[in-house]
Amino acid sequence: SYLILYLPQDTVMNRLGFRLCLANPNYLNFLAQRGYFKDKAFVNYLKYLLYWKDPEYAKYLKYPQCLHMLELLQYEHFRKELVNAQCAKCIDEQQILHWQHYSRKRMHLQQALTEQQQQNNTSGK
Repeated sequence: SYLILYLPQDTVMNRLGFRLCLANPNYLNFLAQRGYFKDKAFVNYLKYLLYWKDPEYAKYLKYPQCLHMLELLQYEHFRKELVNAQCAKCIDEQQILHWQHYSRKRMHLQQALTEQQQQNNTSGK
């Protein structure tokens, strides 16, 4: 069974590892090309994993974009499109652009905060 293949022991940590893999569009393409998204039991398992959206579980996610991918995987059209390697490549490129934008924005915010703290320290003396 695919669950044994991907989740040898169905524990929270194994489900966490599998969920994090869902953030990788190339892995999703791999699953799609091997027909996993046509398996009703697998699709039901993906639906079951939506409980990870609960903050009690989501706080353990290293790659929170896997939650977005999991939501998209609930749609048959999205699952069918993932067979196409170009689709996975496009998603991968969009993720990279998002991370770059986020990193630049975070760096600017940190610089502004540092400058503000330095101003506060000099004006407070």
